[in-house]
Amino acid sequence: MTARVESANIDEQTKQESASSPSGLAPEGGQYPATGAVGAAVCCCVQAVRLLAHYFFYSKRGCLNISAKELQINEDIRDRELRIIGSDGEQLGIMSAAEALKIAEEKNLDLVKIAPQAKPPVCKIMDYGKYRFEKAKREKEARKNQRIVEIKEIRLSVNIDTHDFDTKVGHAKRFLADGNKVKVSIRFRGREMAHTNLGLEIMDRFAQACAESASVEKAAKLEGRSMLMFLVPKAAK
Repeated sequence: MTARVESANIDEQTKQESASSPSGLAPEGGQYPATGAVGAAVCCCVQAVRLLAHYFFYSKRGCLNISAKELQINEDIRDRELRIIGSDGEQLGIMSAAEALKIAEEKNLDLVKIAPQAKPPVCKIMDYGKYRFEKAKREKEARKNQRIVEIKEIRLSVNIDTHDFDTKVGHAKRFLADGNKVKVSIRFRGREMAHTNLGLEIMDRFAQACAESASVEKAAKLEGRSMLMFLVPKAAK
């Protein structure tokens, strides 16, 4: 019975403290009663919402630092003085952001800060939408033309037969035609280590078979129990 009375008193005290705190924050002293855990969670959510609102408010006003990949445009530019370049590349001189923006609006274009580190910062009047489109197109073309060279491996053996040898040569030529490097390897097992000269002969034959389309970047060399040779595509004449 005593426990129920104490619990009721605690609940009543919690309600009074919540009512006396108009902001919905923690009561005086920053402590929450044990039975007010739900209220504390609600208050934390309210604070989080306020912080988000604060962030979006100031980001809209241009008070937060922009990403290094972004450019400030139009009303986001708040410098006192700017060096302005016209849409045709002509130098318009130094003026305020308001004056420059007015010129850009008269031409139905945008004011874009292209050199924020300069003193004064440099802005250009341009069609920002068109600029972003052309930039994305150039980056796409650059990625398209970029080629990643891979290293393809061809594994031979000391006792390889003629058919397998010719098949491996065909594979190597196809890899080289695609612009890739070819790593040719021979693994010596057991007593084969006593006949590494046979491995050198096979490597020489292989290099000669690919001579029309490949150059030897690294000659055959024994490394442990493996012999390695690297071929690269011949430069187009």
